[in-house]
Parts: sequence; C-alpha cells; structure tokens
Amino acid sequence: MSSTFLGMPATPPRSPYGTGNLRGDRKFPEAAHDELRNEQLRRNLGRATRTIRAKRLDVTGELPDWEALREAGSAIKTDTMNRLPELLEQLEQKVTERGGTVHWARDGVEANEIVTRLVKATGSSDVIKVKSMATQEIGLNEHLESAGITPYETDLAELIVQLAHDKPSHILVPAIHRNRDEIRQIFLKEIPGVDPGLDNVPAHLAAAARAYLREKFMTTKVAVSGANFGIAETGTLAVVESEGNGRMCLTLPDTLITVMGIEKVLPRYRDLEVFLQLLPRSSTGERMNPYTSMWTGVTPGDGPQDFHLVLLDNGRTAALADRIGREALNCIRCSACLNVCPVYERAGGHAYGSTYPGPIGAVLTPQLAGMHAAKDDPNSSLPYASSLCGACFDACPVKIDIPSLLVELRHQNTEQSGTTAEKLAMKAAAAVMKHPKLFTAAQKGAGIGRVIGGRDGRISHLPPPFNGWSESRDTAAPPKQTFRSWLASAEGAATMRAAAGEYEKNRKQQKKEEEEK
Repeated sequence: MSSTFLGMPATPPRSPYGTGNLRGDRKFPEAAHDELRNEQLRRNLGRATRTIRAKRLDVTGELPDWEALREAGSAIKTDTMNRLPELLEQLEQKVTERGGTVHWARDGVEANEIVTRLVKATGSSDVIKVKSMATQEIGLNEHLESAGITPYETDLAELIVQLAHDKPSHILVPAIHRNRDEIRQIFLKEIPGVDPGLDNVPAHLAAAARAYLREKFMTTKVAVSGANFGIAETGTLAVVESEGNGRMCLTLPDTLITVMGIEKVLPRYRDLEVFLQLLPRSSTGERMNPYTSMWTGVTPGDGPQDFHLVLLDNGRTAALADRIGREALNCIRCSACLNVCPVYERAGGHAYGSTYPGPIGAVLTPQLAGMHAAKDDPNSSLPYASSLCGACFDACPVKIDIPSLLVELRHQNTEQSGTTAEKLAMKAAAAVMKHPKLFTAAQKGAGIGRVIGGRDGRISHLPPPFNGWSESRDTAAPPKQTFRSWLASAEGAATMRAAAGEYEKNRKQQKKEEEEK
C-alpha cells in the first residue's frame, strides 16, 4: 500500500481506540484545579523539572554552535514536512529492499488492528514494548489486552505507570509524578515474588525491576517499539534510550513491530548528526544517549528475522495541511518545553488528558485528535493552558514557535464557536465607542461596578457570562472619577493649562537651541 492517503482530507480518529489517549474526559481548567490540590505531586514535579532544567542549561552552554544546531534542526524538519509524501515512499522502498514489511495506517484503529494481527500470526500471547509515544497515542496496550495479548512495558518509568494502573504524565519521564516511596509500594503490591523487605533506595528499586523484566526479555518472542527517527535514504530506524531495555527488545525477539508517526522520517543518514546532539541535551541534559540502537530491515542470523514497520497518520495529514499548524510536526519529543513551562510544573501532565502534555501537547493534541468549539470538548481548552511566556520557544531544540501556534489555535477555536457572549460584548462595545455621547453615558454607568469591588478595589467574581474571565484574573473596579469628568473640573482644567504652558516653554527652548547650532 502506498502513501497516497496523505493527500486525502483527514478526519478525526475513529472510536473505540482511534483516539487512544488523545482525548481527556474533562477540560484543562477543571482537571488542573483538582491536580493543584495534590501537594505531593507539585513537590515531585518541581524538584524533577528544576533538576532537568539545570542539567540542560549546563550541557547546551558547552556548545558554541548550539544556536546553529537549532537552526539546522529546524531547517531539516521544515524541509522534511515540505517533502513528506516522497520521503515516506522512499523509506518504504528502502525498508522493503532490506527484507522488512511496511504497513500504512490511516488512524489508530487501523494501526491497532495491524499490530494485533501481526502478533497473533506469531502465536504469541505476550509482547515486550519499548517506550513509545505513538503506541500510547493510539491506545495500543488497551487494544492488545482486549484481544487477549499481554503487553509488558520495559522502560522503568513506563513499567511503574503500567503496574500502578496509572497514566504517563511526562513525555520523557512518564512517572515524574511518583516519588521513590510510592514506587516502592507499587513494586511490593504488583511485582510477583518481590523481596518484601524492599526499601526505597533507587538502585534497589531498579534491581527489582530488572529481575522482573529479565525473564520477559529472555522468553518473549515479539517486541513492539516506536522510533525516534526513520531515515528515508537508507531505510534505517533509530531508537534512543538510557536504560538498555530498548536494546534488549530490539535484538532478542524473533519478530519486531515498529509503530512510527509519519513525521518522524528524516531525509538523509547524515541528518542524525544534528539530532543526536539536539535530542539528549534537550531531553535528559546528557551529552549523548547511553543507548542508540539503529537497524535496517532484516539481517540474517542477527536480531529479529521478521520486521514490520507501521507508518501512522492519525491526524498528522490534517496538521500537515494547516499552513501554520504544520510547524508542530517538527517536534522531536524531547520534552524541553514541559520542563520550562510554569503551567505544566504546577498542574502536571494528567491535567492535559492526553499522551502529549505541556506546551507542545496543547498544540499537538487538538491537531491530531481534532478540536471543536463545543463546550464539552476537552481539547478546545488546551490552547488556553498557557501563559504565553515564551519559555517553551526559547527551549525548543528545533525552534517551534509554540506561543504563536497556541494563539492561532485560540483564533481557530473562536472562529468555530459562532455567536458567543464575548463576541456580542465586543460588538456592543464597538457600537458604543462610535458615538461619544453613548460612550460618556457608558462611562458614567460603569461606576456602578464599584459596588461589587472589594476593599482593595478589585472585582474577583463577575456574573455570567463574564465569570470565565474572573475565574483566572481579577478586574480593577471602576475609578470614582473618569478622565472626562476630571478634565471638565476646575482642577483638571488648571492642570491641563499648566501642562500646555510647560510644553510651549520647552518647545521654544528647543527651537532656540537648534537656531544657535
């Protein structure tokens, strides 16, 4: 099957698993309100993000050409998006030439069906998994379990989340919201045969997970992975990780199934030189990834002998068609924007209700899963989950202008929303401001607002339909005297005459100095 579907109109992913983990149950303000009450969560997040931020600044500051690397990364990704159909077809050709099989999935439903069919064809009822944002996005684990197949996450953080029957809260560190005491309790409860005397020392917790996973690595015949990069020039796939679990999954099983978002392709093998410098420094604050695994098709007698690559669209075509929004597809999933975002640091990833939290998630999720102006659509609130401070833009290794994309999505949401109280209020204000007498009368009438102002002169709660404004900000109470009424008073008139006299004096002095020159 070819990539011709890239030119077709995109539709939101289909149920039941098409949206996977891309659509939450509640809007961000409501979910964030509850998450903010979790003091332990806020302490965990604050400590972790501060540590990662400091490490990132240290290692990026070492490179005199860091900004040039960012420019190069941005240019390569932009070029890729401009030529995506031809690069994907080239990737398919090269993978096929090297003994692999390529499958095209329009959405999560098709991708889940393809992976499930391939696993069942092997006769295995278990799969081991490398950490993969794409498979989380489509809800692959849930789909496999519904088909009687047990997936085992092998990344330590993903394992913690899976054992806790939880959801990831960070792109790079899925269990960032858990501390070592919580992890100890999860392991004691969920890992069969774990030492009941297990303490909360990180090395001991890692050893317990290693002992549990080692049997899975040695006995499971099928692995499912994601891909950080796919090289069109050679058909090479790459996965970068820091624990070695990925290397085990990518080399030991007989069958390897890789699910890759179509935006992860790169044109040339040499492009990896740029991204293997940008990614580790921006994500974990390391100079290089401890484990970088690359494979090209099938090599007889070495590694999996049956390789399948599932190329996933799932809303990416729709994003690609958006002249402005397509920039978000440049994302390399480093999580640098999450670690500098003041909103994410306080609310946590679960408040976003999606696989992709934080600033980039507030852009990607509405694009991939669809955003509608309906009041009950959780994704419509995500573009507003930002202060637009710009820290994410400064941190992004491929220079995605996330604040501008968020503003554009807000604009799209407003345009889709039809007639709203805000639009009616703006029209009424425009009508009043066109007529001086009406404007003066409105100013006088606004003085009534002082009644609901507090002692500090601020209005904290407004009645509907303006209560949405006051939920997140205070409004200054109207002053006792407007500028117009002050200007009409004796004091105002005297002040303005004095100001005019001072201005005339300064003008004459300036003219005199110019003539003397």
